[in-house]
Amino acid sequence: MSALQPESCDGDGWAFCARGHKHWGVFGASGLLVRHRDENAVEWILLQHRADWSHHGGTWGVPGGARRPAETAEQAARREAAEESDLDTASLPATDEFVDDHGGWSYTTVVVRADEPIPVATRGGESVELRWVRTDRLHELELHPGFAASWPDLRDRG
Repeated sequence: MSALQPESCDGDGWAFCARGHKHWGVFGASGLLVRHRDENAVEWILLQHRADWSHHGGTWGVPGGARRPAETAEQAARREAAEESDLDTASLPATDEFVDDHGGWSYTTVVVRADEPIPVATRGGESVELRWVRTDRLHELELHPGFAASWPDLRDRG
């Protein structure tokens, strides 16, 4: 990985993958995909509307961000979701993971299940809002490019 920050940092910083793309997270990044299936078998996911100032601001994706050096992908995904929302991430069982490997940099989506679509409020300045969205309506939103590219692999996980 060719990073712009020294490896002793906390993980915040830009890195370049083998494809030449610039990504946030010196040690990679991860996010939390929270799923819920309602009584009519309709699948919902919790999405974050990203603040305009952030990378790919104004788009919708899962709460997440840069991994710290000693964190697992799951630890980072839960920490980032807790920093960006008031979601109780500890109570949600992990069911799957998907790694989007770009060669030298990767984004891991950790899939968790919620028994109900619990209300979730934003925390910090990285989110405009968090919203439960039906998976059959994702096409109505401007999705974060990384999430949009991974969705076909994530659709049936967890």
